[in-house]
Amino acid sequence: MSDETPICSAKGCRTAAVWVLAWNNPKIHSPQRRKTWLACEEHREHLSKFLGVRGFLKDVVPFADWQAAEQPPQDASTPPSGETADEDGRHHAD
Repeated sequence: MSDETPICSAKGCRTAAVWVLAWNNPKIHSPQRRKTWLACEEHREHLSKFLGVRGFLKDVVPFADWQAAEQPPQDASTPPSGETADEDGRHHAD
């Protein structure tokens, strides 16, 4: 994700997003696949209803929680499983 402030997915809205609407179209996506729309407080309900009446809406999560789940915190001194750290502290796969 970029350092830019994420904005609402509602047409014409430029407000900062505070919600993630996770969805998929069961006719074309596997059950595990999640596409996302971002929503500001004002448009969360409208976008949720739009996806919901089509049977697409799977979850509505605060943006901060979604972002934290996407990038779990990691101790910089401990490489992920299956990786090692070189002398500069950079992690790489074994």
